This record gives sequence, structure tokens and C-alpha cells, in this order.
Amino acid sequence: MKTLKGPAIFLSQFIGQQAPYNSLGGLAQWAAALGYKALQIPCNHPSIFDLEKAASSQTYCDEVSGLLAQHGLVISELSTHLEGQLIAVHPAHDIAFDGFAPAEVRGNNTRRTEWAIKTVKLAAAASANLGLQSHATFSGSLAWPYLYPWPPHNPQLLSEAFAELARRWEPVLDEYDRHGVDVCYEIHPGEDLHDGVTFERFLALLKNHPRCNILFDPSHLHLQHIDYLQFIDIYHSRIKAFHVKDAEYVTNGRSGVYGGYQRWIDRAGRFRSPGDGQINFNAIFSKLAQYDYDGWAVLEWECCLKDADTGAREGAEFIRKHIIPVAGRAFDDFAAQGDQRESVRAQLGLDKGA
Repeated sequence: MKTLKGPAIFLSQFIGQQAPYNSLGGLAQWAAALGYKALQIPCNHPSIFDLEKAASSQTYCDEVSGLLAQHGLVISELSTHLEGQLIAVHPAHDIAFDGFAPAEVRGNNTRRTEWAIKTVKLAAAASANLGLQSHATFSGSLAWPYLYPWPPHNPQLLSEAFAELARRWEPVLDEYDRHGVDVCYEIHPGEDLHDGVTFERFLALLKNHPRCNILFDPSHLHLQHIDYLQFIDIYHSRIKAFHVKDAEYVTNGRSGVYGGYQRWIDRAGRFRSPGDGQINFNAIFSKLAQYDYDGWAVLEWECCLKDADTGAREGAEFIRKHIIPVAGRAFDDFAAQGDQRESVRAQLGLDKGA
């Protein structure tokens, strides 16, 4: 059995204009002081982490690793959530997502998609140069506007959407395979891969590609009323990354899972800091230990109530307390007595004649 690693923290929600949040060194010092052992680093902030340089320069990657090592830290994964999102954008979302792309490709869906594919591929080389095994991303979405269809369900439309999604991602996954890195899609509403069924559909179109894997975040499953513990039972062999993010769903008579276009704080389902919501993390960490998950437990802070620094400080201790140091032996090993075939056959009455 294997013990998972942690605590780690996803930097995306903490990067800012003021020190210590405006440099990798400052963020590393801050995170280490809170008790974190690893950073999950987004690739859309060149001043924090230069993806193009990391993909081409082992020296740069060694410098980044050395900087983090000064604070007792490593990298858990790189993240291309925003870039992965741009690999597949429905025209209804063009304007909303355009701001995530460089100015030179905005307003041109084809060029923006090409840029996104190229960028996510760069993260494969960068991950390999950094000695990483997993990469965090989004799938993007072509079918999401048709989630709750009216006019009624159109099978051909959805088949074409998923076929195109797989077509765009297959060469990316092949690139990651060449570098020995797993792509971990965060199963997330807003993405075409938002539950187990959609992941399976995508995986089947990719002929069970070995690099097509899952970033497990129970908050997004809980808010869809999916059994997130059974999800681990079903998909544990594909879970290669893990976000520790809590959520709560409080039933009421005015709105439900769709949110009523309200702010997060007013929705029936909303994100919380670990321990403040309804997620059963004791059971999750037990399940992951049972299935030998040996990746990182990464805090993702998106609480609608609690201050970010407080959430980060509490999150490190929360993860540390939930990590299960797995046993090196079974509790009943003391009863083992070597080869007992003769004695057990005698115990069963099998060698006493007919």
C-alpha cells in the first residue's frame, strides 16, 4: 500500500499584485510557512512560471526546482486549466473566454484553438523536464450549452461534439504519452467532461488512451448530487490528481443545482473551505489509501465566505490530519505460519479417506 503526498496548494487563487503573492519565491516562502510541501503551479502567469522556457530549458527547470527546494517544496503538478478550456469553446462562449487568450489570437476561434493546443503540449515537455508524472487541466466544452436541451435531445449533435473534442485532444494526449506524463481532466460543470458518463464517452472515443485520466475534486460531484465515494470505486485506476475542496448543498424552495443566476454565496450549492462544508473527507482519504493513490492532496481554495489566507492556513493542517500513513503489514499477520497446506487439509478433514 502507498501513502498519498501532501499537503500541497494550487496557487491560481492566490497569485496577486502584492508581495508575497507576486513572485514564485514569495509564494514559496508563504506556502512553506503555512506547512505546505508542494505547489500546483498554473501556466498562465509568465512572471511566476515561464512555460515556454520550461519546455525548452532544463536549466530553467532546475532553477525553479532549486528555488522551491530552498523552502522545502516541490511541484505537485503544472496546471493548464485555462489553456485546456480554450481547446474547445462553443461560439456562445467565445467572447467570455477570449480574455484568457493572448491578444493576437482573440476573436479568431481557429487560431485561438491552435494556440491552446500548442500551449498545452508545451506543458508536457515542461512537466517532463521537471520530473512530474501528472498534469492538471480542463477539457473545454462544445456540448455544454445543450446540457438541459430544449428543443429536445439531439443525439447527432452530441455525437459530433464529443467526436470533435476527442479529435482535438488525441494529439495532445499522444504528446504527453511521449513524455511519460498523465493528463488529468478536472471533472467540472462547464466542461464537457463533467461527470463519469461524459468521461467514459470521451475515453471510449480515444480508445482508452492511457494518458487520459482524472483530477478528482469531490466538490463538483457533490453539487451535482453524484456519489463521490462510489466515483472513486469506479474510476480509481484513472484518478491521478486530487483537489481538496469542500462544498455544501442546502435544499430550499427557491433555487437548486442550476443556481438561479445568483452569486455563489446565495446559491443552494456553494464551495467552502475544507471542513466547513458537507464533503466526507475521512471517507475520501480512506478510499484513496485503499486504492493506493500515491499522488498529491492539493488544496484548492474557492470558499464563498472565508478569507483566502485563513483558508490556506487551515487547509494545510486539514490535509495533514487526513493523510493516512498506510500500514506496512496487516494487523493479523501475526497469525501467519508459513506453508500450512497439510494442516489446513487436516483441519478441513480432507486427508482422512473417503
